[in-house]
Amino acid sequence: MGEQMRRLDAVRERLRPVIAEIAAGTVAREKDHELPFAQVTALRAAGFGRLRLPIEHGGFGLDWESFAEVLIELAAADSNLPQIFRGHIAYVEHILAATPSERRSRWLVRIADGELVGNAWSENGAATVGTNATRVTRRPDGSWRVDGRKFYTTGSIFAEWIDATVDLDGTTVTALIRRHQDGVEISDDWDGFGQPLTGTGTAVFTDASVDEDDVEPFTSRFPFQTAVYQLTLLSVLAGIAAAIERDTVAQVRARTRTYSHGSAERVADDPQILQIVGELTATSATARALVLDVARAVQHAADVLGTPETEDAVIAAELRSAQAQIVLTDLVPRAASRLFDTLGASAVRSGTALDRHWRNARTVSSHNPWIFKARQLGDHAVNGRTPEFVWSVGQAKVLEASTAEH
Repeated sequence: MGEQMRRLDAVRERLRPVIAEIAAGTVAREKDHELPFAQVTALRAAGFGRLRLPIEHGGFGLDWESFAEVLIELAAADSNLPQIFRGHIAYVEHILAATPSERRSRWLVRIADGELVGNAWSENGAATVGTNATRVTRRPDGSWRVDGRKFYTTGSIFAEWIDATVDLDGTTVTALIRRHQDGVEISDDWDGFGQPLTGTGTAVFTDASVDEDDVEPFTSRFPFQTAVYQLTLLSVLAGIAAAIERDTVAQVRARTRTYSHGSAERVADDPQILQIVGELTATSATARALVLDVARAVQHAADVLGTPETEDAVIAAELRSAQAQIVLTDLVPRAASRLFDTLGASAVRSGTALDRHWRNARTVSSHNPWIFKARQLGDHAVNGRTPEFVWSVGQAKVLEASTAEH
């Protein structure tokens, strides 16, 4: 048994009771719209936020392939939870990839102590695409303040820190803002039909303080960050696929009612039903395989960072993550709908909550629209053009110009 396998087994043993308890309450939490504060606390206490941290820094030293395995297992229990940690996962990687410094050492300690980082990169206001209406400026005494509004602030309501993109004199920078201060207000106002408990709502900053040391150029971020962000969402999709397989098998095994025009006396022996179940197992296996393939590509990019191989490794990781997203965006929501073909009308009753798999998968699949990535992959394959790997969303420039003319 290799060292990584031993580490993964130890982490699984540590997390197993936490994940089991999380799974037991998933449906009830969604029905009651109960944000999983207790579950995040339990994962934090079990060391989930430091799984990628090296052992010598108080972590568990998992590589990306092992970590992806854990993310899939957690997503199968509750698909909201890995997405809650998505910003934290990326920020941990940013710290691991940074050159040694006093600030890096300080953040390694904070992460080892269990402090969590949320995300606040997107805005839904009038800012033009590629810009931020949220700004960081200096106060008269020389200290820094942040003012503005962010949306899609996934995980921030659970965290000690908020990783925000902000404007500094016309340039995009990142600011690590303490969550618990008078100038920060976070609302749980995400109203999407899926992933409802990720805390993906609005953050308002009003004269919020930020340490100068925690304001960094956006260009200092590690180069394969988009692949890391996408890998987390791919792990969520793979976990949903595993949950679809699990729940379908359980429902078919337990089903006693059958149809007069079915293909067997027992549903569990019906070859048409078994065919669909087999297709769902294939989707689950494919999803997991694709995620682990992307994880290996991300790990290679991390391993060769700062060497002549960096650029090729980063491109490979980004392309793999986009390819997997395109495939799983089709396969997993389709599996979440197909599961109902194995069951009767009773399966659509709200008490089963089986619809959550489609709603959650479709919501996760809507992040970073796959159609644009597919076009870029085609352009890369045909014309050799390397896609851009950092995107933004905002008011269309052509609309802004049209408004100005009138």
